[in-house]
Amino acid sequence: MKILITGGAGYIGSKLIEKLMDQELSITCLDNLMFDQKNLTSMNSDKINFVKGDVRDQTLMKDLYKKSDIIIPLAAIVGAPLSAKMPKETEEINFGSIDFMCKNLSKDQKVIMPVTNSGYGIGKKDEMCDENSPLNPISAYGKTKVKAESVIMERENSISYRLATVFGTSERMRVDLLVNNFTYIAVKEKFLLLYEPHFRRNYIHLLDVVGGMIFGIKNFSDLKGNIYNLGLSEANLTKEQLCIEIQKIVKDFKFEISKDGTDEDKRDYFVSNQKIEKKGFKATHSLHDGIEELKEYYLKGNQIFKNY
Repeated sequence: MKILITGGAGYIGSKLIEKLMDQELSITCLDNLMFDQKNLTSMNSDKINFVKGDVRDQTLMKDLYKKSDIIIPLAAIVGAPLSAKMPKETEEINFGSIDFMCKNLSKDQKVIMPVTNSGYGIGKKDEMCDENSPLNPISAYGKTKVKAESVIMERENSISYRLATVFGTSERMRVDLLVNNFTYIAVKEKFLLLYEPHFRRNYIHLLDVVGGMIFGIKNFSDLKGNIYNLGLSEANLTKEQLCIEIQKIVKDFKFEISKDGTDEDKRDYFVSNQKIEKKGFKATHSLHDGIEELKEYYLKGNQIFKNY
């Protein structure tokens, strides 16, 4: 089976390709290396066909799509700060390239599309968001991902995963993601002033995102035509609860709740992952172990890539 992964040198893509190299797959990785990534497995293994290019290059993409049985389109402008800074690129890459892809695939080609819980925006206070909950994205990132999911799901041969906020280490590390960011501050700065501590979020370890992708490849016929929340059910937490969990690992970390300030990021939701769990996939990597992993990573002074 021939698989194309766009954004394959990114935070999720580099870890996904690392794990897929053990499968009997022909893997093509496309990435424009916008963060100047170097020495990633996805770029240097003789098991990978690495293509440096941009998903907006329609001639290139038409050629790559023709050669692929399954596509995992990870290429995106990710996160609210970067999407606000690059609105044109966000629209072109997060939505435009997906719309173009859908128009240029045959009905037999398979797509596993990662989108985001961010589409829920601000959920109802006492309700879990499931796949039928109303979508109310509040950032350009969330809005373009919701539009992309809409065109993807017009194809029967597609799966959409609404990812919880991802945490964990990667060759192309991101520190802007909430668990990664708070743990970085805990390790390096020891103190955090916390705004709007009641805001809620669901989380998932990077390895469980990868596991979900591989589960989708292996069980595509059973999952296709559907949207699934993909998160760790035990990790629906407020920001204050997250800080308390970090304190269990980083003993000298302290935080204080601001009485006056507000958070620019207004996302606030808890998420149900029952639909994918009933299909046989359950995230298993704990938040505790992920924070331990992050702490060790930061203490070793590993490379950090900016994402904004």
